[in-house]
Amino acid sequence: MAQVPIPANTPEQYRPGWMGSTDKKMAGQMQENIPGLQHDMVDQPLDDILVNGEKYKAAGKLVGKNAVITGADSGIGRATAILFAYEGASLLLHYVKEEQEDMDKLTAYIKEKSPSTKFETAIADLSNKAECYALAEKAKQVFNGKIDILFNNAGTQNEVESLVDLKDEQWEYVFQTNIHAIFYLTKALLPSMPWGSSIINNASINPFVGHPKLVDYTSTKGAIVGFTRALSNQVVKEKGIRVNAICPGPILTPLVLATMGKESLESFGVSTAIGRPGQPVECATCVVFLASYDSTYVTAQCM
Repeated sequence: MAQVPIPANTPEQYRPGWMGSTDKKMAGQMQENIPGLQHDMVDQPLDDILVNGEKYKAAGKLVGKNAVITGADSGIGRATAILFAYEGASLLLHYVKEEQEDMDKLTAYIKEKSPSTKFETAIADLSNKAECYALAEKAKQVFNGKIDILFNNAGTQNEVESLVDLKDEQWEYVFQTNIHAIFYLTKALLPSMPWGSSIINNASINPFVGHPKLVDYTSTKGAIVGFTRALSNQVVKEKGIRVNAICPGPILTPLVLATMGKESLESFGVSTAIGRPGQPVECATCVVFLASYDSTYVTAQCM
């Protein structure tokens, strides 16, 4: 089949085969410490630049909405926070203390690009139940008891070659962070969510394919899919609250560079049908859709 020409205005990050702008590629940009830091990345992920090379154009889709975003400092969480700000939402942005510089850069960007946006930040270790409930209480306080959007985005992973080498502590930590935290936060905030609210959970493509080096992570993401569908069936009719999930494939984020090995990074994204890693903005646009009135007949779904 003949190759269709790629428009000249398409950024290099959106072109098939892209694996980084330097000779080191992604495998040469590995970070040592989890969760990884976006400001240390050689190739900065795209937060608000689309495939046509243009900046995302807002349409007031979230005006008057209050949104809680976990893991908002980098990756998909950061891109979503930026698009939510453009769309008019008020924000509570969660992060962990190790990511202070990333959060500082995000808040500076929002102040510059969307100066009318109201937002607050909150530090919490989501592997700790008490801190999850404390974060929920802060959200209710910040928004006077009205939460319209909950984006459960935060998560962790770390590649392990063999199940016998997967430490019990890592298994428990990944479950606490990835699925238990979603349960605690959602349970605590659900009574503060009015009719028409939206819960979006960040799952993954991995439950549908089974990543052999991410058994714990894959298991939690499968649990998120089940939680999403079951909770939707419980609340959508009586409470009018929609619950959906996004299931990203390989997306360029700092967590990837901090938790995946050289072999995985050498083929990261290029083995997909599209032929490249995804950019955070490509997931954030989906979250905007699920959070807005554009998707009022969409629930219990995985995008």
